Amino acid sequence: MVDSAEVHELVAVLPGAIDDSTADRLVFSVRERGFAWTFMQRDTPKQKRWPNRDVLAVSCPLDHKELLIEAAPHIFFDDTHYRGYPAVLVRLPAISADELANLLAKAHAMQSSKPAKRKRPRQESQ
Repeated sequence: MVDSAEVHELVAVLPGAIDDSTADRLVFSVRERGFAWTFMQRDTPKQKRWPNRDVLAVSCPLDHKELLIEAAPHIFFDDTHYRGYPAVLVRLPAISADELANLLAKAHAMQSSKPAKRKRPRQESQ
């Protein structure tokens, strides 16, 4: 079982990782690209989303996501909002710290290997 404090510790050792978490949500990025964040759950269609702090969305290739869900559906899952998106949903109470550390390291590497996002020039209002 992994809690929010332990997630912070696991991310803190990743080079260049930025922690933009708030009291309600975990948010981690590298080179301005998110690699892990709190799952914003929606209980019924068209209703407001709420932060489910027991579930972390973690970037991963789509083929790896499918393998994770198939191998351990009690830990990894998907929902309609994330279908076709390269991130897997992780139940924090069900995953070991070592397994999450490995997944976060891969997500961090995947996002840090991409080119940095270009900053768009600010447009002045007239």
